[in-house]
Order: sequence, then C-alpha cells, then structure tokens
Amino acid sequence: MKKLFTIDDFSVAVISALGYGFGEVIAKLSGWSMLVCGLISFVIGIALEAIMHKIVFSKTVQKSTTNRVITYIICFMIFMIVHIVSFVQTGVSMLDYLLENFVYVVGLPILGFVVNLLIRAYRVGKIRERYGDGRKGYVFDVKEEDIEEVNRQNRLVGGEYDETCAAKTKTGVFVGEKGGKTIGWFGIPYAKPPVGERRWKAPEALPVSEAVFEARHFGASAVQVDHDGSIVKYHRQSEDCLTLNVWSAAQKTEIKKPVLVLFHHGDFTCGSSVDPLLYGDQFVGRHPGIVFVSFNFRLGIFGFIDFSEVPGGEAYPDAINLGLLDQIAALKWIKENIAAFGGDPARITVLGFDAGATSVCLLAACEQAKGLFQKAFVFNGSPASAYGTPEEARALARDLLKETKTGTMEELQRLDTESLKKAAQKLWQNMCAPTCDGSLIPADVDQAFRNGIASGIEFVVGIPGHEMQAVRSFVGNQKYTAGIMSVLADLQSSMDPSAADTVREYLETQTASSDNLDAESKLVEQWLALCMVRCAASLSEGGNNVYLMYWDEKPLIKNLGSGTMDVVAAMLGNSEATQMYGNVLNADLSETLQCLLEKYISGDTLQLYSNEIKGIDAFDWEAFPLALIVSDGSISCNTLEDLPD
Repeated sequence: MKKLFTIDDFSVAVISALGYGFGEVIAKLSGWSMLVCGLISFVIGIALEAIMHKIVFSKTVQKSTTNRVITYIICFMIFMIVHIVSFVQTGVSMLDYLLENFVYVVGLPILGFVVNLLIRAYRVGKIRERYGDGRKGYVFDVKEEDIEEVNRQNRLVGGEYDETCAAKTKTGVFVGEKGGKTIGWFGIPYAKPPVGERRWKAPEALPVSEAVFEARHFGASAVQVDHDGSIVKYHRQSEDCLTLNVWSAAQKTEIKKPVLVLFHHGDFTCGSSVDPLLYGDQFVGRHPGIVFVSFNFRLGIFGFIDFSEVPGGEAYPDAINLGLLDQIAALKWIKENIAAFGGDPARITVLGFDAGATSVCLLAACEQAKGLFQKAFVFNGSPASAYGTPEEARALARDLLKETKTGTMEELQRLDTESLKKAAQKLWQNMCAPTCDGSLIPADVDQAFRNGIASGIEFVVGIPGHEMQAVRSFVGNQKYTAGIMSVLADLQSSMDPSAADTVREYLETQTASSDNLDAESKLVEQWLALCMVRCAASLSEGGNNVYLMYWDEKPLIKNLGSGTMDVVAAMLGNSEATQMYGNVLNADLSETLQCLLEKYISGDTLQLYSNEIKGIDAFDWEAFPLALIVSDGSISCNTLEDLPD
C-alpha cells in the first residue's frame, strides 16, 4: 500500500536542499572551517526539512488537491529564485544540493523497505516452520514461566504504594503498573463474585470501599470449554471471574479521554480478556488520547441456561442471560468509575468480536443498557447468533441434569466447579448463547432496530471473508465438523420447505467441486455474512448511522484462515500475538485501521486525506450500503455488489 517516495517527499526535499546548500555556502564565504561548514549545513538543512515536513503533511495542505498543488508551486518557485540568486552571486548551483538531498530522501525509505521485507520473510519462515500446512490448527509455544506469571493474583496493599499508578474508584483504590508509555490496571472486580449462593444469580454491585488493592495481574478467566487452539486453557479459571482491565497513557492530562471497551471473542462457551491478542498497551501507546478497557463475563452453562423447568429453577430467573447482565454490570462500573483512569464516561465506544459482537448488538436493543455506550464496532456477530426462543436454553438444562445425574437446583448447587466444567466440556456441541427472551432482549431484535430501539448509537458492522477456517483452527477438526453440522441443521429446520430445498440444491452443486464439509462451511459463512448485512440494514432503517466493513485478506497459511484473530490484531496493533496465531501483521493495514478506529472513537469524519498516513491514498469511508473492503493489502470503499461471492 505505501509508496516509497511521493511528490510530497520531493517538495520537502526541494526546500531542505536549500537549507543544506545555503548553510554550507554562507559558512564558506565567511571563511569558516570545513567542520563548521558541515555542521551549519546539517543544522539548517535538518531544521528546514522538519518545518517543511510539518507544513506539507499538515491537515490544511493534505485535505485538498488544490492546497497540495499550491504548496508544490510555492516550493518550486522559492527553490528556483534561490537557485538563480545563488548561481549569479556565488556561482554555486542549488541543483547539485537538490540531487544529493533527493538521493538521501529516496535512499532511506528504500533501505527501510528492504530491511522490513527481510524481517517479514524471517517471521514468515518461522511461522511456516512451526505450523507447516496448518492442518493442526493453532499451536502455542507457551513456557512454564509465562504460565506462572499470568496466573499470579492481586492482593490487598497494606503499606505504601506508587500513587502515580493508583486510581481511586468508588469500589476501592487500585494500583497498576507502568509499562512503556502506558499504565495498566488488571483484574479489577466490577461486581461481587458470583459464587456460592450467587451462582446463576444476576451480578450484584460492589459496596463502596476505600481499601487499596493491587491491580497488576489479570483476574481469573470464566470457567469454559477448553478447545485445542485456545491459549486461554493455560490460564486459571474460576466462577469468580467478573473483573476488568484498563490501559491508559502514562502521561496524564486534565482532559477526559474517550473510552474503548472491548468485548472478547469466543462462542459464548470460551474466551477471555487475558488472551494476548486483546491487550490494549500497543493501541494506547500509539493513541494516547484513548482509554482502553477489556473484561470477562460468565460463559457457557454458567452464563446462558434456562432452569425454568427444573425443580427449584424459579429462584434463578436471570440464568438465561447472565452473561449479558454481567456485561451491563461491567459497563455501569466503567461509566461510574472510568474518570479515575482519565476516561470520559459520556464518550464510550464498544468493540465486539464474534460472541462479543453479538453481545453488543443485543445490548443495543436492551433497555437496561440504554445510555451505557454511544458507538459500537461489531465484527463477525449479529442478533441471528442468539436463540430465538428459550427452548434451546431449556434443552441445555435438561442435558446438564442428565450429564451430572442431578434432578433439582439444590443438587446442582452442591456440585463443585470442576464437576460442572467437565459436564460443560461434554455438552459443547449443544452450544450456549443468549436468548431473545422478550424480556431483557426483544424477541425480534432486527425489527426492534427497524423501530429505532438503538437510536443514538452509531455502528460499524464488520464481516469476515475467511472465518470458518479460523474457527476450525481454534476448536479442532472433530469439534468443527460437529459444529458445522449442528449449525446447518438448525438453519435448515428454521427455513420454510422451499428455502430448505434451495439450500440442498446449493450443497449438491458445491460438492461437485469440493468435499461436503467445505461446501457446508461456505454455506454457513455466507449465511452468517447475510445476517450481518441484514443487521446493518435494520439499523440503518431505524435511523442509525451505520458503516460496513468487509475483511477479505488472504491468510498466510490457508488452513489457518483469516478472520477475527487477524482483525483484532490489526485493530489493536498486537503484532507478536498475530504471529502466535500463524500470521504476520500487515503494518500498513494495521496503521490505517487503527487511525480509522481512533477517528471513529473520537467522533471525527471517517476519511483519510492524502498522506495523513504517509504514502496512503486518500479515501472516504461512506455510510451503508457502501462498504469498506480490505483485500490484498489495500483498502477501498465500494458497493456491496463488489464483494466476492
């Protein structure tokens, strides 16, 4: 994407050449030594180069072609006038200095480009060496000391502490730690632990406290299904998992900053904010005007199950959507306390991936979540991923009773966490998801969107192009096959007979050129993409500002896919984590997407002017139904018809 050398670079070179040339000429005419002549030439040249760089690459100049052309003409005229005067008065040609400067300006970018290519080639080689053809999915080289470090726990602080890393909230004083340009606070509780009598109960607010706590270590991940390609399986898990993490710039300011809250990916049975892919230090380090938050919520049978048919289940009416209630509790805590970390509670953007994206869509239609966020960026998720009726959640409860050989809520409550985790591991194929119960969440979310229930919230809806291979890499081949068959069966059962016949004909056509599983996977992927487009259309019809994004980057290793993992890394700039997941971060794409994300969070227009990111062409990200298409290392805004089949 980036150009090594642009006309803007040339205009800078023209004026800086004057600085180098005049600096040396004036010093020589004054009779100074060669050393002094060289020093003066260097100082004046560098100074003019810095000044011109600021002028030429400023928003005022770059925002329009006319301004750029005028700037080029002025630079050229200044250079020619000085060249003529210099040649007539001293016999010295400024063109010679321009040539030298031109070689310098062009040479360094080319050298940097070659070095970057070599580094990338080395990284690609190491990834291919570790993954081979990628058939085994994600493989993590985790060391014992890393596991020990990430599993440490926070403690009460009894003595002195570093006040520069302390944040005083309503529920306590939390002491984080500095890391480079940022301060991180990890494992902060946002609700009472949902353990003991609070298991399967709605989250309860924490009491006001002035106690001082460490916030240097991540809280426990939610109890979850362990998949072959999940790095979270190395982290401690607990029912006491309702914690959040904050990153903010180490240099504090009086101005309150907009806040970005990340909802982690997973399929509502797995995932955690402890995944290095989701760390916020790189993003905040590059964008110190943003405060970044991530958090955990209850998953699987602990977060999404309906006990209404179980004896004693009437005491647990909220169990069906506990994970969503946890998310609401986290957002409420953030709104009440984020000012202690430099954040603005009136400017909160939520960023959700996969299950996190579905969660954000549902909360946008939830009365209890009204006013808790103003902008939403959702990637690879829609209301269609939630259950339409409580029946699936009730069926999960029946299966749980069979698996644990229990018959009442009292018996279930007596089971320890490990027994329930083993049961959840066996019941994974039954799936868990939030339910559009008609109470917390409208029964028809798309219709609610069309009716304006999410009014006032601006949306970006992102669609992946190669997500199913990434899912296979995460869950493993056996679970993937079972999962695809289950989703396809649910899809066909929900269709009318004519639509189901069309699906069968499609699969027969596709299997003529590929195996059954690939054809079924492609169908599921296209159906999910259609659901996301439908979600965007419903929001737009309801009056929301909506932007669409399509990720069509080809994977480095085909069998690993390219979807949520790569987009998360690109958005947050987590290059090392990208390599863990079998890819190498495209720095140009990452820088561009981060710039757009920052603009979105800050409320700026979603457009890039020429060379706002040096060497990147200008473009406008126009609203739905147009889409920002990321493909083959480039970014463009086109109609939906331009999307690949």
